Amino acid sequence: MEAYRQEIILAAVALYMVFCVITGLWAMRRTTDASDFFVAGRGLGPIVISLALFSSTLSGFGFVGGPGLVYSIGVSSFWMITISTAGYALGFFMVSKRIRMIAELRNCISLPDVLAARYGSETVRLLVAITIVLGVMGYLATQILAMAVVMQAILSGTAMFADISLVACVAISSAVLIFYCVTGGIIASVYTDVVQGGIMMVAGVLILLTAMSVFEGGMTEATSIILKDDSEAIMPWGSAGIMASLGWFFVFGLGLAGQPHLVTKMMMNRKISDNRHIFPLSVMGYVLAALLWVSIGIIMRATVIDGVIPPLTLPDDAASVFLSVFTSPLLAGIVFAGLFAAIMSTSDAFLNIGTAAIIHDIPKAIRGKSIQNELLWARIVTVILAIVAALFALYSYYADATLVALLGAFGWATFAASLFPVVALGLNWKGATVPGAVAAIVSALIINFGVQLAGIALPYGVSGGLLSFVVSLFLFVNVSLLTKPPTLDRDIDRAMDI
Repeated sequence: MEAYRQEIILAAVALYMVFCVITGLWAMRRTTDASDFFVAGRGLGPIVISLALFSSTLSGFGFVGGPGLVYSIGVSSFWMITISTAGYALGFFMVSKRIRMIAELRNCISLPDVLAARYGSETVRLLVAITIVLGVMGYLATQILAMAVVMQAILSGTAMFADISLVACVAISSAVLIFYCVTGGIIASVYTDVVQGGIMMVAGVLILLTAMSVFEGGMTEATSIILKDDSEAIMPWGSAGIMASLGWFFVFGLGLAGQPHLVTKMMMNRKISDNRHIFPLSVMGYVLAALLWVSIGIIMRATVIDGVIPPLTLPDDAASVFLSVFTSPLLAGIVFAGLFAAIMSTSDAFLNIGTAAIIHDIPKAIRGKSIQNELLWARIVTVILAIVAALFALYSYYADATLVALLGAFGWATFAASLFPVVALGLNWKGATVPGAVAAIVSALIINFGVQLAGIALPYGVSGGLLSFVVSLFLFVNVSLLTKPPTLDRDIDRAMDI
């Protein structure tokens, strides 16, 4: 079997691509209007929503970036995992019930829809939609590039495709992505998330068992090797230090409740009472999948220190090198298929919310009504967004590596800073006002963009995301207190009383 490692991995990935095409065709039959395309008709069950939620949280970053972070900065990134678990609790407690109720009351199909209803403001709708579009472009470009790079690494190991170019890999992966996004919309995305979530849970456990067998003393020996080489890396705060971990508390803990691709999924369940099952199932799946993040990172750092394998060219190579060196071909194929599932489903989720912002929310905020034939235009704009993101990815790779990094600054941290106060606090505090929401969103965008564009290094290791989050939260609360309390519509007022 070892002699056919590359072919087995390629077959697993090819099977997954075929699954995407079939899923898109199946979901197309269930997608009859814009509500189906954007929120799955609010008819999904608790198991589907649970798997979709936690797998969207980890996505490709959990497979690739997570182990790379452990390899480079030690246990600092463990705080992301621990804090995100608490973030689920906060998100469900503060957001899930009311966002589902308002979506039902006002027939909302997007997060800006819900917030426009809550604040009674088209300005809030427009700013939230713009924030989503800015963040989505960075995410999409990086996800497409990551998918193409992994595909090139797999195909170049075979005789037939040894000289395949990155452009060809971008074209292949984008074509599959576009097909199943356009045909199936969010329905295709969430059912791909189900497969991805299942793979991630199983892979997390199997990878942990494999990692424990690398050294005779298991994980204890691996951590001892790291401790002798760099004691700080294995200490509670890791190499990144306490300020970075504090920043992740805000960005990954509190900020989880402000991620549009996650809170939008809280609008899709059939019944509000399903949340009592969705929450524990999501957390359990997340914890099992995160075993991959932890175990690969520790083992790769220990094996490099111990001289078992040479130093990695890039920290993000940790997962692929581990799969190539220490796992069976079959397990490697399953995990690589899971990686593509993670990237593909996350890309679909961001394409979906970005398309909704462009064809539904921005026209509605400017003209007072959305465009005609939303389902047709949703599919057209999905294709355009995917192509533009693919071109950004290629341009970044070949010409200007800072472009996608700049757009990526409007990713998770910007969503957290811009939307957490407006969503999580706004849905629970009747005193939140339109000026407070506007101040929070605008300040977060300016700070994140300014810090990234100017290359500002903040003192004491404070990140731009942490600064923007604190400023946004401060302005949201204080501007709301200083401005006239709003008069809520009767249905929204009653929903917030429940």
